[in-house]
Amino acid sequence: MQYKTWSPARRLLALLALLPLTVLILGTLYMLGMDHLEGSPRTLLQALQWASETMTNTGYGADNRWNHPVMAMFVIITPFIGQCLVFLIFPVLMLPYFEDKFEVRLPQVLPPMDGRVLFYRYGPAIESLVVEFENANSPFVILEEDMNQARSLRDRGFNVVLGNLAADPSVLAPAAQARAVVTNSNDHANATCTLLAREYGFTGPLFALANDPLYRAPMVQIGATEVFTPAHVLGAALASRASHRISPPAEGMHLLGARVGMAEFRVRADSALAGKRLGDLRLRERHGVAVIGQWFGGLFTTAKGPDTQVQPGAILVVVGVHEGLADVERMAMPIRRAGPIVLAGYGAVGQKVVEMLLDAGEACTVIDRLAGPGVDVVGSVLERASLDKARVREASAVVLALSDDSESVFATAVVRDYAPGVPLIVRVLRTPNTERLYRSGADFAISVGQVAGQILAYHLLGEQTTHVENRVKFIRVNAGALVGEHPWHCEALERTGSKVVAVERGGGVLVEFGEGFEVRADDTLFVCGSLNSLERYQKAFMTASA
Repeated sequence: MQYKTWSPARRLLALLALLPLTVLILGTLYMLGMDHLEGSPRTLLQALQWASETMTNTGYGADNRWNHPVMAMFVIITPFIGQCLVFLIFPVLMLPYFEDKFEVRLPQVLPPMDGRVLFYRYGPAIESLVVEFENANSPFVILEEDMNQARSLRDRGFNVVLGNLAADPSVLAPAAQARAVVTNSNDHANATCTLLAREYGFTGPLFALANDPLYRAPMVQIGATEVFTPAHVLGAALASRASHRISPPAEGMHLLGARVGMAEFRVRADSALAGKRLGDLRLRERHGVAVIGQWFGGLFTTAKGPDTQVQPGAILVVVGVHEGLADVERMAMPIRRAGPIVLAGYGAVGQKVVEMLLDAGEACTVIDRLAGPGVDVVGSVLERASLDKARVREASAVVLALSDDSESVFATAVVRDYAPGVPLIVRVLRTPNTERLYRSGADFAISVGQVAGQILAYHLLGEQTTHVENRVKFIRVNAGALVGEHPWHCEALERTGSKVVAVERGGGVLVEFGEGFEVRADDTLFVCGSLNSLERYQKAFMTASA
């Protein structure tokens, strides 16, 4: 059976009819009670006056004593009836009428879609992407089926249309002229949107975000250009951050043999390095090591000159002779890269992380509240007993793949306090919560919106929207325009963010340079830096691979 919902106008008419009817009924009962029970007759006008005064709590006039118990009970109940009408029924019937009359109505028809991208349903997977679209001044429209969500999006200034494809498929007809379509609902609704868009003549790129990878092939078959599974992409990103076997820390390290090493150090707040400028620390001159850059707040920034400040809590990437690295270790906490990787949260994302880590040959320890295949420790990551059992302090990394951001914040703080030196990678459900997790102690916080947004932005905006210098590389180049310069005292070199860590000269490799050292034309240089900084170096000094 279907029940019809009254419109706000009909609710208002019902209220206008209900109020005088209630006053009439109560007034009539009062008139009869005063006549037959109290023996003090009242006219209907007097009775109606009493009823209205009582319901609105304005007073009783001369009628303030009643002797009969039934009459007294009636007088007691009547004010509560009035209160019920004023405070309960009135808001239910009256306020929706005014809300409907004065609020800005949500559009229910798509505007002309020439040059616009249509997003079908809003959610965490595209929240960062729509912000990128706004920043790039690229037009888009969100087709949303949930009214509360649509109102929230409208209040934030987004171009949103309220529509339901199941109830009215024709709302999608104007999408035939869209530049692209992105479906972000559940898999069945995405399939419906894909079919309808193609039926209405849309021939452009259509990208679907699927929850289950089993739907990828069928979605392509019915018209999707490409289908992405954000949860699996997020799992891959988390695994890549946790494992050096999946994402090696430095490419080309073998070029230097065993004389030069690379290490990562966490800078504690009480460290001699914390808050200091590299120029004041003089790590090269004193210890023969160079700071390539530092990880802080999930971003890797290269060290560009002596004014670069070492952030407390950051992870420094340092290159140099092994003796010098040992000296730095006494000033900062070394990052372990041996031991198993501990994962907490064995849902869909967590299972993908473990799958990738095991495929890479990593040892994994899984913590989850529920026992099941693949779970090694049954318990909460918030409990120290679970952390002890999982031997978190001996881990090479910890991955929190929890499904609630609030729990992730607490878990991040607990794990950071329990194992301050272990790299901590955290899954984020909602991108706006990322900063909160970094403040709690996460080294890397990755959301599904970030990974899905980067993939879609590449296809829709034609560029990577997140520029993170997250790979360190060694290259072997000729001297180029660095001839005559000292590798440690060249301002132009410092500005690139790259570092000369060794010089091959006369069949030998030099890793320490005196004050009078100068680069010769026949020298071969070993340079280290991020991909971006190395590109800046090669442009600045016109070098080529040796």
